[in-house]
Amino acid sequence: MKMKALLTISSIIVLSATSAQAQWMRTPTPNDTLQSVRVLPNGNTVFSIYAPKARTVSLSGDIMSREAKTIEKNGVWSIEVPGVKPGAYRYTFVVDGVNVIDPKSDLAQNNRPVAMVEPDGADFFSYNPDIPHGAMAVRKYQSSILGTTRTMRVWTPAGYEKSKAKLPVLYLIHGGGDTDASWQSAGCAGDILDNLLAAGKMVPMIVVMPNGACDVSAFEKDLMNCIIPFIESNYRVLTDKDHRAVSGLSMGGIETLEVIFRNPDKFAYVWCLSGGFTPGSPIEDELKRLNVIENIPIVNKNCKEFVMTQGGKTDITYISGERANKVFDENGLKYEYMEVGEGHTWYTWRLNLYDMAQRLFKK
Repeated sequence: MKMKALLTISSIIVLSATSAQAQWMRTPTPNDTLQSVRVLPNGNTVFSIYAPKARTVSLSGDIMSREAKTIEKNGVWSIEVPGVKPGAYRYTFVVDGVNVIDPKSDLAQNNRPVAMVEPDGADFFSYNPDIPHGAMAVRKYQSSILGTTRTMRVWTPAGYEKSKAKLPVLYLIHGGGDTDASWQSAGCAGDILDNLLAAGKMVPMIVVMPNGACDVSAFEKDLMNCIIPFIESNYRVLTDKDHRAVSGLSMGGIETLEVIFRNPDKFAYVWCLSGGFTPGSPIEDELKRLNVIENIPIVNKNCKEFVMTQGGKTDITYISGERANKVFDENGLKYEYMEVGEGHTWYTWRLNLYDMAQRLFKK
C-alpha cells in the first residue's frame, strides 16, 4: 500500500511538472504586453485589443469619432482617435458586431471600462497623490419601494473615520443608461471632491450617489423612504433641510425636480443639471401631477439655492430646460440659470460638480 501511495504521488508530481512546463513554454502573443489605451505625443488616443480571428473591430462609447482610424497588425486592432480632450471616457470595443469589454482595463466599472486621458498638468478632476483622500464605499440596502436589494456609492471625506462631527449630505444622481458607479468613474467625483477639500474650497460633506435607474416616481419614493433613512441611520450626518442637497444630471435632473416638488420643504440646495420635466409629457400634466405652481412658494421659502444648468445650446436637453425655466419665470420661482461646458457630456457635468461642491452649505 505504501509503495502504491508513493507511486501515485510521484505520478502527480510528474504530471504537474509537465503541465506547468507546458504552460511555461506556451507561444507568446502580442497580447502579453499590450497596452489597451495609450495617449500619443501628438495628443491622439489609441485603443487596442488583441482579436486575431476578428473580421471587423470598432469603438463604441463617449469617445467615438468619425475621424478615428483603424489598423490591424499581428492580430492587434488599434483605433486612433484624434483630438481627445483630457477627461474620463467610457468605451467598449465592437468585435464582429458584438460589444466586448476591454480585457486589459484596470478601470472597469460595472462592466463598462473608463479610459482616463490625463492633462499635461494637474486638473480639477485628476488624482493627486500628495493630498489626503476620502473613501468611496459601495453600500447595499433593501428597497421596500422596489422590492429588491440595491446599491449606492457613498463618498466620505478624508478624516471622517476619526472625526465625531456630523456632516451635511449631497444626494448626487446619475443620468439615463448609467448606474450608481457612473459619478465615481466617468464623473471622477472622488478626485474632484478630494481636490476641492484639500484646497479648502468646499465644506466637508458626505456625497451619496444612488442608483436612479428606475421609474422617476419610484426613485423619489425610494430616495425619501429608503435611501435617506439608511444614510441617516448609518452615518454621522445632519438631518435638517438646511444640511441636505439634491442634484442630478439628465434623467437624474428630471428625478431632481420630481424630488423637490414632491418634497418642497426637505432640501435647501437643488441643482438640476441638463434636466427639466419629463420629456414627451404635456407640461401642463407634469405641473399638475407635481403641484408645481402650488409648491413654488414653499420651495422659495425653504431653498437657499436652486440652480438650473445646461451644457449650452448643443445640450440635447436644452429645449426641455428652457421649457422648465419658462414655467419658473412665469410663476416666481427664485432660481439661477447657468450654461457650462460642452453639450450633454461628462465634461460638462464634471464642471457642474466642481462649481456646485464649492457653493453648497455655505449660506
